[in-house]
Amino acid sequence: EGFKKTLDLVGVGYRVQQSGQDIILQVGFSHPVTIKPLPGVTLEVEGNNRIHVSGSDKQAVGEVAAQIRKVRRPNVYTGKGVRYSDEKVRLKPGKSAARAS
Repeated sequence: EGFKKTLDLVGVGYRVQQSGQDIILQVGFSHPVTIKPLPGVTLEVEGNNRIHVSGSDKQAVGEVAAQIRKVRRPNVYTGKGVRYSDEKVRLKPGKSAARAS
């Protein structure tokens, strides 16, 4: 059965596409970012904003998922970025919240 991690891309214009075994991320940079999986790990794209990382080695699956997330971590003010599907991002109030009180 193996291990599986799911990542979501949240943000306007953020998308992912499959290219053979690799995936290509477009997450707001001027260039696309290509991620190559470790041996024994498979990357699957569902739609254009969900990634499934699966494999039999738990450490390798977690490592590849962490590499993908590291490309664009979730922003604490807007919530945009690459996050795990079960991750809850707590948004910080902006500058205007301090002025209101």
